[in-house]
Amino acid sequence: MSSNTKDVVDRFRRAMNDHDLDELLACFHEDYRSETPAHPERSFTGREQVRENWVNMFETTPDLDVEFRRTAIDGDEAWIELRMRGTQADGARLDVRGVVIKGIPDDRIEWGRIYLDPVQRADDVTWEEIYAGREGG
Repeated sequence: MSSNTKDVVDRFRRAMNDHDLDELLACFHEDYRSETPAHPERSFTGREQVRENWVNMFETTPDLDVEFRRTAIDGDEAWIELRMRGTQADGARLDVRGVVIKGIPDDRIEWGRIYLDPVQRADDVTWEEIYAGREGG
């Protein structure tokens, strides 16, 4: 296990939970590449977009809490199973779970693959309904 990779992962988690935007941004390479395979339109490049995303997250979810449930580190890659929770400014509950994979050469996150989804509520459409063609009513 790379201790530098683990250190960056620990700093990344702390910065999110402390809502420390400067420390969070210090974890990312200037040319960071984010890919969201299930939602390609969410993919982006650049630390400036990281800033915009997290300013929005901290403003809309002031009590945001991020838990890293499991982390696997192999060289300069980290696989992180996480859960993000909080109450959004409009009163809605945020509960997102999934996995992110981060490439962390040279003590900064250079790329990421994001696999996160909101936790399904009881009144949400189920996969069974989607597969049966009954989504949306």
